[in-house]
Amino acid sequence: MQIEPYLFFDGRTEEAIEFYRRAVGAEVKMLMRWKDCPEPPKDKSMIPPNSENKIMHAQLRIGGSVIMASDGRCTGKPSFQGFGLSLNAADEAEAKRLFDALADGGQVQMPLGRTFFSPCFGMLADRFGVSWMVVVMK
Repeated sequence: MQIEPYLFFDGRTEEAIEFYRRAVGAEVKMLMRWKDCPEPPKDKSMIPPNSENKIMHAQLRIGGSVIMASDGRCTGKPSFQGFGLSLNAADEAEAKRLFDALADGGQVQMPLGRTFFSPCFGMLADRFGVSWMVVVMK
């Protein structure tokens, strides 16, 4: 059994995918737009107006993990609260590279530094508001 995060970017998924490709080497494993859906939902309120080119579902591989994403209701105001994604880096140089890339346009909450559990740990919210922890495990 696996748990895979599903993130709703409310109309900004395409932008998020490009950002994560550059920042953390995300690889798109699957992408379907609303216009390509083989069986549209019975409840038409599930499809936002003028969203045929928006992303209904995508799967991204980051390292050995999968994150799923969607444009959701396309409100333009993604909200990510109550969770964070933890990214394990191989060493301090990789941690710095990943942290700096994710922090571009975002907000650093705790700069990278030594902690009692890691030689290198930091926290940030990226430009979409997704919380990330970057850590090098001892």
